[in-house]
Amino acid sequence: MVLGLMLAEVLRLHKSHEPTAPGEPDGRFRQRRRKLCLGEYCRYNRSMPNSPRYTPEHAAAGLDYKFPEIETWPNQFPGYEIVVDDPEFTSVCPKTGLPDFGALKIQYMPDKDCLELKSLKEYLQCYRNLGIFQENVVNQVLQDVVKWAKPVWAEVRGEFRPRGGISTTIVARWPRPK
Repeated sequence: MVLGLMLAEVLRLHKSHEPTAPGEPDGRFRQRRRKLCLGEYCRYNRSMPNSPRYTPEHAAAGLDYKFPEIETWPNQFPGYEIVVDDPEFTSVCPKTGLPDFGALKIQYMPDKDCLELKSLKEYLQCYRNLGIFQENVVNQVLQDVVKWAKPVWAEVRGEFRPRGGISTTIVARWPRPK
């Protein structure tokens, strides 16, 4: 709200047809005021062109975490699908530190092993306080599902709740498309 008001003030001051205020000998005071307002706006605006918004450290955040093993058990039947839903998945944005809420859906066709659900639940809870981007969450979960269960195929879908009016859906599949 403050930025919106400041921007409105900056735009108002930029009007060149605005007459000099009573008591002002010329437009120099107005120009100085305009520069101050622009400076104040830029100071509060985080999208300044000289400062990178996202760094390589942000992009890789959470990927070096040592995730626990997901236990498996021997599959007894061929040719069926398993779908696991986590409707209350949470993680943390590495840039802002704010929580990300979403629903995670893991779908796979087991080969020799199936994922043990309690172990999978404990694995997913590791993300609760971990700073990691939503896209990396989905791809890391897929990578670990493939690593431990070695399925015929797998898909992980993350549907994240809106933040700033934008919701995100990320889908990762294995085997990866070429």
